[in-house]
Amino acid sequence: MQFPKTIAIGADHAGFEFKSSLILYLQELNIEVTDFGTYSKDSVDYPDYVHPACKYIEDGHCEFGILICGSANGVAMTANKHQKIRAALCWDNEISLLARQHNDANIVCIPARFITLEHAKEIVNTFLSTDFEGGRHQNRVNKIACC
Repeated sequence: MQFPKTIAIGADHAGFEFKSSLILYLQELNIEVTDFGTYSKDSVDYPDYVHPACKYIEDGHCEFGILICGSANGVAMTANKHQKIRAALCWDNEISLLARQHNDANIVCIPARFITLEHAKEIVNTFLSTDFEGGRHQNRVNKIACC
């Protein structure tokens, strides 16, 4: 798989620094980034940034997204309320790989308080460069949405 041309990104205050660095990293890979905020380390509510990023993906403006908060649990839970989103909390390369290969995840959720920025870059790279395997996994993925 080649890297996508565009990607959505969002974070809360705990993920702001990672988000800023990941945007620069993605731009070095010639990926256009649509930034849904936040734009500082001031305390915010992560759903205010997650929902617009997910809607952007659901509306077909891009295929993939990155969401970042302290544990990544909040952004993942919020994102997964959207029917066309399969957000995976990834703290390891192998989990990122399997989230794409087996689950056709379209958003990677990064726990900024538990991994290094370099590890986050590796996870994002793995996520964005891995294809969904389909096959036996497709039937399972088809059963995820509740509508």
